[in-house]
Amino acid sequence: MTYCLRQVTAFFLIATLVSCQKEVHISLGTAPTQLVVQGAVETNVPPYVILTTTIGFLSNVNLATLQNSFVHGANITVNDGSKTVTLKEYSIDTGNNNKFYIYSVDTSTPANIMYGQVNKFYTLTINYNGQVYSSFTKIPNVKGLDTLWFGSPTFKNTKTPDSAVELFGNYTDPDTPGNYVQYFTKRNNEQYYQSGIFTDNLVNGEVIKNIDLFAGYDDSLNVNGDSLRYFYPGDVVTLKWCEIDNGVYNFWNTYNFANNAIGNPFASPINVKTNITNGALGVWQGFGSVYTTLVVPH
Repeated sequence: MTYCLRQVTAFFLIATLVSCQKEVHISLGTAPTQLVVQGAVETNVPPYVILTTTIGFLSNVNLATLQNSFVHGANITVNDGSKTVTLKEYSIDTGNNNKFYIYSVDTSTPANIMYGQVNKFYTLTINYNGQVYSSFTKIPNVKGLDTLWFGSPTFKNTKTPDSAVELFGNYTDPDTPGNYVQYFTKRNNEQYYQSGIFTDNLVNGEVIKNIDLFAGYDDSLNVNGDSLRYFYPGDVVTLKWCEIDNGVYNFWNTYNFANNAIGNPFASPINVKTNITNGALGVWQGFGSVYTTLVVPH
């Protein structure tokens, strides 16, 4: 009898809990579209800007979506302190009836050509859809690495191929504080991929030895990063070593943190720090760059 009463009590308890459940509908709403700026000016290279708009989190992203995200007809100017140039919109055919759009200097007008110079500040102004967005950046003077060499990877695991090698370098930091470095790598005929960023907050004026310079790769692909972060015999490797300013460093530092936190439930949320005004996203960056090309020995 006691067993039956317990069963009945348990039944009514479960029934009561179930009856208390309420179906909740949450509307995520639609966030306002924001302008996204990807722009740079580099030593001896003309400025360029890629303008797009944000895509909804729940949107169906395909080639048409990306194609429609490009912003056309914006008025973009760059000032280096003594000269102002207006950028022209160019379209690049990428095949399959798709195009890539970029703004840069008008090469048909010599007076409208500008090349990046060390220690100059560059102000970007964008007029689009009745709004004005602006930013500024500096091309700092860059100091290259002291030495570079290939060696056995520092952190090998079972997924690391036996033939993999890592690029290492020694670097003497200038004795003036506030130096920031971003480096990119290019393997053979691939494009340049961002590989890492540094600040001298804790090592100002010191000699930093055996810096791990991993290979950059497209981390949006579902690939084995343990093999792509290294180089292999016969690879032609180009290292692009860039001095950047504080605003550019803050953007990439927070961007990389946010990107690495995707899918990690224990990661702290972080806002990417843009250096563009008026609610736009992205970065306007100055690069003081030096390039070094090496071949991985067999």
